[in-house]
Amino acid sequence: MSDYPEFAPEQSEPPTENAQSAPESYAAPAEAPAPTPPASSPARSRLAAVRTEIGKAVVGQDSAITGLVIAMLAQGHVLLEGVPGVAKTLLVRSLAAALDVKTTRVQFTPDLMPGDVTGSMIYDAQSSAFEFREGPVFTNLLLADEINRTPPKTQASLLEAMEERQVSVDGTPRPLPDPFMVVATQNPVEYEGTYPLPEAQLDRFLLKLVLPVPPREDEIEVMRRHAHQFNPRDLHGAGLRPVASPEDLAAARAEVAQVDVDEAVLGYVVDIVRATRVSPSLKLGVSPRGATALLTASRAWAWLSGRNFVTPDDVKALALPTLRHRVSLRPEAELEGITAQQVISSVLSNVTVPR
Repeated sequence: MSDYPEFAPEQSEPPTENAQSAPESYAAPAEAPAPTPPASSPARSRLAAVRTEIGKAVVGQDSAITGLVIAMLAQGHVLLEGVPGVAKTLLVRSLAAALDVKTTRVQFTPDLMPGDVTGSMIYDAQSSAFEFREGPVFTNLLLADEINRTPPKTQASLLEAMEERQVSVDGTPRPLPDPFMVVATQNPVEYEGTYPLPEAQLDRFLLKLVLPVPPREDEIEVMRRHAHQFNPRDLHGAGLRPVASPEDLAAARAEVAQVDVDEAVLGYVVDIVRATRVSPSLKLGVSPRGATALLTASRAWAWLSGRNFVTPDDVKALALPTLRHRVSLRPEAELEGITAQQVISSVLSNVTVPR
């Protein structure tokens, strides 16, 4: 694994909806340049080091690793999708270890109640008064495992936390720690007994990252590590150390906020999301919140790549993970086998790239 692995979102499916040949300047989102952090930005160097540190425990998921770092920089949340056993939980625990932040895991089940997530008022017999007992959401990195296995009322308990970074119980708002990020997981192959997330909640996730089964070479490396006594429950024993702190993350976010965005790039982002709204395959296109999410993620990736300006290629690289969960297919498109990824790829092929 290289010191700074390339950000390679999983390949999008071939466009099928009114697809034209891509402009010559269009580079597949899978190949963004590897970042080379200059010494003048210690925060960038340390955040790039987080990616390398996670690689000590997680093999073959470089795209997801980088996506999580981008989400932390952009103060966003992440939806992880993958079959069991592709290191979703290990990935989140490794990120927390490398950033030296607190993490909590909640297993979402059909009987989980909102108060089990947010906390609740508990009667204290000694003081003869009700006191608030914090729930697991009061952490830096919340792993909402199998979020689609709990009913909508419990899923909705995270809405305020994800948007306002606070929890209101008994009429009193209580701020969450900073940094705060929700990483929710879901299994793409088991739908029996699940509750699909509503569009309003999906729209609050900055990125949807799909974790594939690693290629053969990476899977051999996983076997090799386990053969040499690697224990995924002992990250310290695996050599993971904190290489960045919440203070480094705050400094990095301040630098990301200074990344310049040209008017032409702003127009490019808007043209992409507006094209989804007129797509014949979609009943719901990307909202203005999706446009700002794409811009925010692109700025974070540009900064992590060592630049202080956003390019159209940055927007292309983040378009698929930022937009695919924000669109809804028409029933007839689903019957034809069209996917959201194909629609986004078609949009990227047809929208004019600024020069």
